[in-house]
Amino acid sequence: MMALRFEVLGRFNRARAARLTLPHFVCETPLFMPVGTQGTIKGLTTNQLEDIGCQIILGNTYHLALRPTSELIDELGGLHKFMNWPRALLTDSGGFQMVSLLHLADITEKGVTFQSPVDGKPMLLTPEESIQIQNRIGADIIMALDDVVKTTITGPRIEEAMYRTLRWIDRCIAAHNRPKEQNLFGIVQGGLDPVLRDICVQGLVERNLPGYAIGGLAGGEDKDSFWRVVAQCTAALPDCKPRYVMGVGYPLDIVVCSALGADMYDCVYPTRTARFGTALVPEGVLRLKHQSMADDTRPIDSTCECMVCKNYTRAYLHCLVTKDAMGSQLLSYHNLYYMMQLSRNLHSSIIEGTFPKFVCDFLRKMFPKGDVPEWVYNAMEVAGIDISSCSTPFDSKINVHTPSE
Repeated sequence: MMALRFEVLGRFNRARAARLTLPHFVCETPLFMPVGTQGTIKGLTTNQLEDIGCQIILGNTYHLALRPTSELIDELGGLHKFMNWPRALLTDSGGFQMVSLLHLADITEKGVTFQSPVDGKPMLLTPEESIQIQNRIGADIIMALDDVVKTTITGPRIEEAMYRTLRWIDRCIAAHNRPKEQNLFGIVQGGLDPVLRDICVQGLVERNLPGYAIGGLAGGEDKDSFWRVVAQCTAALPDCKPRYVMGVGYPLDIVVCSALGADMYDCVYPTRTARFGTALVPEGVLRLKHQSMADDTRPIDSTCECMVCKNYTRAYLHCLVTKDAMGSQLLSYHNLYYMMQLSRNLHSSIIEGTFPKFVCDFLRKMFPKGDVPEWVYNAMEVAGIDISSCSTPFDSKINVHTPSE
């Protein structure tokens, strides 16, 4: 039983533009999901998020379970009603937070054991409990509890985590009480090992889930390994189901992953970087704290249609940034608008058959000298996108190994 429909509307080689119909909203992919930790995206109202064109918001199960608790959210009619968000929601399983926030977390076959941040008592998050909490919160898409390991770790621990993730998916499926209203996605693990990734993909696909996520990336691995794992997983996952690359939020990464056949992304980056005074622009980033902004009367981005770019100058934002909450609110608004516009442009260019041109225009603005990173060049070659018109080919360069960014 599934509570979603996924219809591919257009393709360019591996890239796809689709319509994803969820219980609360009909979404267009590729799409970026902003992260609203406590059921809020810092500094923005749900009306503003609708205006920007946000389709799905991500909620953190761990934070919501601590405050205001999933029982209270359930009593008050679910997270949609609680936060007054009429569109789609996705909740994570809570496992990642425990591992990243609580260095005290310990993973066993039963689940994730951790010290309660409230009273220090040991607590256990099991696959069953994670799903019960997510059933109460009521998001359109819920994520399986997986055994989280940093990608930079190697050895038997990666293999153990991958097999445990497969055992836990069955416990998640068995515990899921609302399959007609909520879609349980499985998470592909296996570190940077193609054999382990493949075993995990096959195992999950056998479970015939409504959608699949590629997990364990965006955690510090080099970009070359990153895109290869994405390319491998998207090639092996079913064509008729959504594919979600977890934790990816840099615009360049989203363009590359979309070319490789991924559909959904989430990350705190656009809003977090806004709070540090950084705006996303086609050229890359604009640091508004920089002294050169103090008397700059231009908007953040003259090509941007957002409310911030239409109304405020760089000089004004420079004045506000990091000194006034309004600064990070306006920058968050602009950065999310940028991400939503990027999503819309990916979707429409794939449908209109102009995706390679879109990719080249994007890369030309970001790398005006043609110095497109080698990993992007390699990934685009695999994706069947010719970027020779906007990048200096690599065979003409002397291949000096430099640490990846």
